[in-house]
Amino acid sequence: MDLLRFITAGSVDDGKSTLIGRLLYDSKSILVDQLETLKKQSKNTAHSDIDLALLTDGLRAEREQGITIDVAYKYFSTPKRKFIIADAPGHIQYTRNMITGASNADCIIILVDARNGVVEQTRRHSIIASLLRIPHVIVAINKMDMVDNDQVVFDAIVEQYEALARDLKLKDVYYIPMSALKGDNIISRSSDIPWYKGEPLLSYLENLPVSHGYTHTPSRFQVQYVVRPQSEDLHDYRGYAGRVSNGTYKVGNAVRILPSGQTSVISAIEVGGKEVTEVFAGQSVILHLKDDIDVSRGDSIVKLGELPRLEQEFDALMCWMDTKELQEGARYLLQQGSRRVKAIVKEIAYKLDVNTLAQQPSPQTAALNDVVKVRIKTAEPIAFDSFQKLSADGTAILVDQTSNMTAGALLLQ
Repeated sequence: MDLLRFITAGSVDDGKSTLIGRLLYDSKSILVDQLETLKKQSKNTAHSDIDLALLTDGLRAEREQGITIDVAYKYFSTPKRKFIIADAPGHIQYTRNMITGASNADCIIILVDARNGVVEQTRRHSIIASLLRIPHVIVAINKMDMVDNDQVVFDAIVEQYEALARDLKLKDVYYIPMSALKGDNIISRSSDIPWYKGEPLLSYLENLPVSHGYTHTPSRFQVQYVVRPQSEDLHDYRGYAGRVSNGTYKVGNAVRILPSGQTSVISAIEVGGKEVTEVFAGQSVILHLKDDIDVSRGDSIVKLGELPRLEQEFDALMCWMDTKELQEGARYLLQQGSRRVKAIVKEIAYKLDVNTLAQQPSPQTAALNDVVKVRIKTAEPIAFDSFQKLSADGTAILVDQTSNMTAGALLLQ
C-alpha cells in the first residue's frame, strides 16, 4: 500500500494537534483503550468533550500548557493509503523541531486561523516548506465556525496566501475551509460550508500523487561502513555498505570514488545477504568493487558521467538551530550523511526577512531560527549536488565542535 508522509505546521493555537486528533478519531484509527484514556484525560483538563489534541501532545509539559513542544509522529491508514503524520510545534522557539519533522515530508498542511489570517509564523513555516522543496502544500483555513463560515473571510485569506506562494514559488497549493474541532471538511464535506465545492481533507490526502523513487536522477551512494569480516571463509571479503539515495546501480557499472577520484567497476551487489544485479534508490546495499582501492566511511561511489560537484568552498542557505549564535569566522564540523569534515564560516552574506522575504545586510551573527545565506570553506573537498537538483544529496548540518551538538541545517546551493 502506498505511503504518504505529511506534517502539520502553523502558528500557536491554530489547531494542528486538534486536526490530527480529528483525523485519527473520525477515521476510527484510535484503539478502544486509547479512547478511554483520552476521555479520562479530557475530564482532568476541564474539557466537556474529548480533547483530541491530547492524542499528539505526549509530553507532560505539552498537556499542562496546552501547546506542542516536540514533533509527535502518528500512524494511521485507510483502505487507500498509509499515512505518517508529524505534528510540529507552533512556537517560534521550537521552529528547529518543525524543520526536523518537515525534512522528509511529501506534503505540508499549513493551518491558518480564520480570525487572524496569515501571520509571521505562517510565513516562516511556508519559507521552510519552500527551502525544503516540499512538493505539496495544503492551506487549511481552520476555525471557520468562529467567523460564521463566511466565504468572504476564506477568499481574503486565500488571496493573502497566494501572494506569499508566488513569492516563494510554491507550485502545488490547495485551500480547504474547515473546523478541526467540529470535524467540518475533515473526513467528509460539511453542510455548514455549502459554498465549498472541493474535496475534504482526508479524500484529498488519499488521492495526492506522491513519488518516492529517485531512479531517474544521477546515482548517489555514500559509504556508511566498510565490511571486512577477515574470517577464514571470508578472508578476502571487502564490501561497502550504505543506502542508495538516488538513481540505480548495476553490476558492471564504471564508478568513481570521491573525494579521492579513483575509478573502478562494480563487481557484485548484495541486498539482505543475497547477490543481485541491480539496486534502486531507497535500498540498503553492499557494493563490491573490482579493484582493491582505498575506500572509507563517508566516501561517495558515483557512476562515471554522473559526477556531482567536488568543492571545498560553497554557498549554502541555512536555518540556524542553536541558542548559541552562529559567528562569522567561527570553526565548526560539517556533517553530510556519514562524512564529517572541519569547516569555517567565511561569510554570512545576508539574513532572510521572514515577513517580506527581503535580504537584509550581513548581520555577522545568526540567532536561533534565523535563515541566513553563508559561505563555507571545508578542510577537505566534499562531494555534493545542489539542493535544487538532488535534495537527498544537497543537505548537511553544522555541528558545534565544543558541544558536538547539531547547530544548523544547510541547503547546499
